[in-house]
Amino acid sequence: MSDLRLRPLRTDDEAEALRAHEELAADGFEFVLGWSPERTWADLLAQYERERVGLALPEGRVPAAFLVAEVDGEIVGRLSVRFALNHWLAAYGGHVGYGVRPAHRRRGYATEILRQSLVLARAGGVDRVLVTCDDDNLASAATIERCGGVLEDVREQPGEPVAKRRYWIG
Repeated sequence: MSDLRLRPLRTDDEAEALRAHEELAADGFEFVLGWSPERTWADLLAQYERERVGLALPEGRVPAAFLVAEVDGEIVGRLSVRFALNHWLAAYGGHVGYGVRPAHRRRGYATEILRQSLVLARAGGVDRVLVTCDDDNLASAATIERCGGVLEDVREQPGEPVAKRRYWIG
């Protein structure tokens, strides 16, 4: 899957990224992390850059990279790699979060996004990578297992209807 490449969001990605955000909202998935209609796109991109370098992080945030997955000039998915874990990430969120737009599923993109995320996480100093998914998301569980994930446990998340599967890779 060499045609998939990960890259940071750019100024000219706003319309397409927000379309992806709307598409995945139906699945209860936040495509553009931290976006709200009151926020400017430039401010959001600046936050992503601060998180990437670990500067002026808001409370509860950790150094992280937010990237989109692009194939033939189209955004097909997204990835966030967290280079440290806080309490919530260690319990439910993990080092890696990824998603694929509905029209691009079942093409191997999720597997390739996760494979590339492991390289990024390791380059950022993470030896063992924690990846989580909803307990009822069998497609994501299969993707994580294809990439070497070993299930540690399934945890109930307070206030959420679905438990989280927690996998370690590495």
